[in-house]
Amino acid sequence: MIKTKLAVTKLDAHIQKLAAACTQKTLALWASDCANRVLSNFEEKHPKDDRPRKAAEAARAWANGEITMMDGRLASVGAHAAAREAATDLAACAAARSAGQAAGTCHAKMHAVAAGRYAISSLRDRLGLTDEDAVLIREREWQLARLLEIDGEGNESA
Repeated sequence: MIKTKLAVTKLDAHIQKLAAACTQKTLALWASDCANRVLSNFEEKHPKDDRPRKAAEAARAWANGEITMMDGRLASVGAHAAAREAATDLAACAAARSAGQAAGTCHAKMHAVAAGRYAISSLRDRLGLTDEDAVLIREREWQLARLLEIDGEGNESA
């Protein structure tokens, strides 16, 4: 089986440190946003498989109090199953894993950090970039800015 090698950028440590101080709901919203930016990498190849989309939606629904943690975990498991089925396409697999990690945030908040890293890995693999490519760095900068924006909206702890 081919495994996704996670992208590594200079912003990873900063994002991880910031995430550690954020609420779980903030991180679920952020992880959903990160996953949504790359879901097309999965959906273009697997248009009938909505498990990753449902997982990204579940992260947001959990943060908004619309579903339970167990509902979110089930959505996460579904997205990861879709990722395994798409394993030969690294960009699609990483996009599905990003969504699965986003939904997994309802169970453990640091899954959100993985959602962001899988999202940039999907972008890297889709475009054939290196970890140092400016496009990848700009996406990671967007992730950081978005996390700061959501965190500033005052979301309460789950």
